[in-house]
Order: sequence, then C-alpha cells, then structure tokens
Amino acid sequence: MSQNNIKPGEISDVLLRQLEATDLSVVEQETGTVLEVSDGVARIYGLSQAEAGELLEFQNGVMGVVMNLEVDNVGAVLLGPTDEIKEGMSVQRTGKIASIGVNENMLGRVVDPLGNPIDGLGEIAGEKTLMPLERKAPGVIFRQPVSEPLQTGIKAIDAMIPIGRGQRELIIGDRQTGKTAIAIDTIINQKSGYESGNPVYCIYVAIGQKGSTVAALVNTLKEKGAMPYTIVVAATAADPAALQYYSAFAGAAIGEYFRDTGRAALVVYDDLSKQAVAYREVSLILRRPSGREAYPGDVFYLHSRLLERAAKIISQQEVAEQMNDLPDSLKGKVKGGGSLTALPVIETQAGDVSAYIPTNVISITDGQIYLETSLFNQGVRPAINIGISVSRVGGSAQVKSMKKVAGTLKIDQAQYDELESFSKFSSDVDKITALALDKGRKNKMLLIQPQYSPMPVGEQIAILYCGTHSLLREVPIAEVGAFEKAFLQRLRATHQEDVLDPLSRGEINDEIAKTIEHEAEDAVLAFGDNTAPAGR
Repeated sequence: MSQNNIKPGEISDVLLRQLEATDLSVVEQETGTVLEVSDGVARIYGLSQAEAGELLEFQNGVMGVVMNLEVDNVGAVLLGPTDEIKEGMSVQRTGKIASIGVNENMLGRVVDPLGNPIDGLGEIAGEKTLMPLERKAPGVIFRQPVSEPLQTGIKAIDAMIPIGRGQRELIIGDRQTGKTAIAIDTIINQKSGYESGNPVYCIYVAIGQKGSTVAALVNTLKEKGAMPYTIVVAATAADPAALQYYSAFAGAAIGEYFRDTGRAALVVYDDLSKQAVAYREVSLILRRPSGREAYPGDVFYLHSRLLERAAKIISQQEVAEQMNDLPDSLKGKVKGGGSLTALPVIETQAGDVSAYIPTNVISITDGQIYLETSLFNQGVRPAINIGISVSRVGGSAQVKSMKKVAGTLKIDQAQYDELESFSKFSSDVDKITALALDKGRKNKMLLIQPQYSPMPVGEQIAILYCGTHSLLREVPIAEVGAFEKAFLQRLRATHQEDVLDPLSRGEINDEIAKTIEHEAEDAVLAFGDNTAPAGR
C-alpha cells in the first residue's frame, strides 16, 4: 500500500536538487614522492608542473622550496629538520610562492626566516601580510634619488661617509674589527626618531652566527631601548644551510613591507659571506653543475637580487601604486615615499678585498666602510680607514650644517695620514706642517667614539666645528676626549635650543658659529687651568 504513496515527480525533484548541489569541478592536486633526501635537500618525483621558488608541503607538515627543476625530478630545499623526511613520503604542491607573514607585532621580536617566533614570548598576534621571499626589485621608474640622511650617530661616518635612506652601504673588514658594532650603533641611534614619531624600523639579520652571540646582541638592544622598533631574524650556525641562505631574503621581505607602506626601514645583513657559504652548500647538494657553482656570477647574482631591493620609493602615490612585481597582499596598501636602507656586512680574510665575494658586493653597493685590524689594535675605534672608505651618495645624504662644517674633513684627514707618514722621516718640521699635523692628530682623536654611544647630529657638528676650525690648538692631545665631554656638557646645559637644535635641523649661521667658538674658548681656558701644572 505504501508503495503507491511514492510519487515519481517527487523523486525526480529530489534527484534534480541533489544533482544541482553536486560540485562537478575537478580539483587538481599534484602530488609527488620523495626519491632521496640528504643534508636539507630532497629530490622529488612526480611534480612536473612545479615552479622555481614554489612552496611544497610534505605529508608530515614540513615545508620545502623548489630550487632545481630537472627533466625527471625537482630538487627542493627543506625548511625544517632533514631527519623528519623519509624516502617514499608524499609531497604536495601548494601553488604559493615562498613567503613570510609580516605585521607590526613582529617589532621587538626574534623570528626565524619563516617568521616563526624563537624568543619564547608566544605567538605573534594579528593579521599578517604575506611577503614573498624572492621578489624583483623596484624598477627605475619607481625609485627616486637618495636625499634624506640616515644618521648612524657615529661621527666618522655621518661626517665623511654619510649614509642616506635607500642607500646600500657595505661594512667590510676582517673578523674582530668592529663591523657589527657599527651596525648596532646605527640601530640604537634610531631611538630618538622612534620616540619623536618619525621611526626608522630596523631589521637585523644574523646569518650563521652562534646562538649565544645573537642572544647577547638582543640583550644589548633591549638594554639600550632599541628593541621596540627592531626585528631580529636569526638563522644560527646550527640551522640548516637552506635557512641561513633564506634568512637574508626574509629580512629583505620584512623591510619591503615597511618600505612599500610608505615608511623608512633599515636592514642589516650580518654577514653575507656566511650566506654565500650556505648557498654554495645548498648548490652542491642540489648537484647544480659545478661550472655554475664555481662561476662568480652565481653568487654575484645572489647578492645583486638581494641588495637591489634596497631603494627609495618615489613619493608620487599614483606611480608608486603601479610598482612592478607587487604582491597581491599589498595591493591597496601601497604608499609612496618609503625607503629601505641596506647595511650588508662582509668579512674579509687577512684584508683581501680582491677575493671574489668582496669584489662582487663592492660593485653592487653605493659605498663602502673599510675597517682595518691595525687601526683597531691602535685603539682607533671605529677602526675606519677614512682614505679608502667612500659614500657614493655623498653630501646629498647630509644635513646642510654638517655638509658645511665637515665638507673638507675627509680630504684633510687623508692628507694628514700622508703627511704623518712623511714627517716620520724628518727630524725638523716647519711651522705650517706642524700645525697641520697637530690639527690632524686632534681631529683623529675627536673621531674616536666608544661603542654603544651614538651621538645626536647637532652635537657631532658642534664638536667637529671645533676640530675643523682649529679651536683645539691649546688642548693637549691626551685631553682631547675630556675637552669634548666638557664642551658638549656646556652646550647641552646652556645652548640646547639656540645651537644644538638648529644644527640638527641643518641650520648654521654666524651667530651659532660665534656661540660655539665662545664656548670652546671657555672650555679650553678651563682646561688650561686644570692641565697647566701637569703639562709643564
């Protein structure tokens, strides 16, 4: 009886509804199999459509990045422990390019090259913007000349080798010559800008360093109050070569996030020699042709791609929005006028700057700061060889007052170095030469600066004015440091608003110059009284 209650129309209606709800689209998921795995590299069969730089996911959740595309397999570098990957494991394409999630909450944190926190302070909250690790640098149209200074707080650099926002300035020298110290001082010096609401966000990339060294550095930044505007990306010596290789790109990607949203950022790569070593290791395990691996162009290209991403972006909003190779995640968020400044560090072996990694990086950067072991051992800190260090941006990255006061300082000091080496061979020196030597020696003493004590630009200009205008003639060479201290204390106490503040804004006039000369005179007199008995 119940059979008669079923109406054929109802059945067809239900079937029709079910058919309409069925998703007939084909979901293509390309899956491969691990053929072999060794030293952070996996060879995978079956991913014929994979693209270079694409993220892959292994069945246990470990990620990898496609680096080699061969006829019958792909070579992928692992972004995790090698021992967790076994032969025969399945691997899936993600269809995404290797990226790092970036947001403002990363400031003050220590992360790995994948953006995961490693400082034990919990997860990084908030929505993240995905930034590709590898990305084409902004084209010529989207850049503008470097015109704004990035103050390092180091007198020798700000006066003679100025760094501008959007510049790439190489720090090069042997081990233990104070390369990292310059970079850290520069980061600490950005504190005043951060407090006054004009921050430069800093990214410090530690490549292949000891874990204890990175921890000590983070500690220093915390003590000096520099962590709130700094992100530390760490790939220590114990991490896989792939992570050390990618860490610099992760730093650049984080910097680009700030740059493309209209802000100023500074990235320190410490150091690129270790990144090149990590790349060579990965390259050899991937069995890239040895001809290519040994070819200097390979590592040159690696560093070019990285450093070219440091730029000053054009301030015209409508042009900046059209920037080439803009990730989808940034569309609609782009603001013009941002900048990314790069301070790459290269370690030389016994001062050999003609080795091929140093020469490569020298040719890509817009200036070099050469540090010398002999100067370091003499107690000249920072141990900068002023004669051969150069900034190709020059005076356009200086405030006007600094340009005016320290314009001839570099050439004067280079001449002094020459003069001094000649005067060693002569027993009697004429009066003019003696004055030039005295001025050079005292300027050299003025440029000595202890670590972790960057100086505001106004104070730098005031003290360098004393040096360049020979106001220290009566001060004994041993007392130059003490004179500097006393002189700056006097200025801070009585002339902050009418001398130091205008100088830091780039203003200098006869009145300011007179005040400096008067205060220097008083400080010299005070010193004359103190040092007279000892000097005679």
